[in-house]
Amino acid sequence: MRILLPSGAFWHVCLCLGLFAATASLASAAAPINTGWFSDLTLKGYDPVAYFTDGKPVEGVADYTFKWNGATWRFASAAHRDQFAKEPAKYAPQFGGYCAWAMTRGDKADIDPACWKIVDSKLYLNYSKDIQAQWAQNIPDNIAKANAQWQKLAQPGNKP
Repeated sequence: MRILLPSGAFWHVCLCLGLFAATASLASAAAPINTGWFSDLTLKGYDPVAYFTDGKPVEGVADYTFKWNGATWRFASAAHRDQFAKEPAKYAPQFGGYCAWAMTRGDKADIDPACWKIVDSKLYLNYSKDIQAQWAQNIPDNIAKANAQWQKLAQPGNKP
């Protein structure tokens, strides 16, 4: 039996099926770094070095980027980009840039770049000010819980 579809409809069906398959595989894959759905930009374009040097979130610019750990990182200056390139793990947020509070439960949640804290020279981000307030009630315990959950996600067969 032969099904006749107009040529435009045939390609439309193929495109829809292809997009569905790609979306399904993306949804099941867990990224090690929190990026946007349709890009590899992390921290919503904010400069990770600025949290340490400027003491506040600063938007990066497209002119100063660096690829690391499967993500594109933006910086406010060439100097910040170069600092990051020398020691990315020093400046990258903990838990791949996912919400530190959510990670205490083994969940990966997005962040608000304005909800941050540096503890023991490490950058932690949270989903919102309300969530950050909950996380801040017991930072040492929450960091320990989140570290344990992050390690579980990093086990062979799991993708953080």
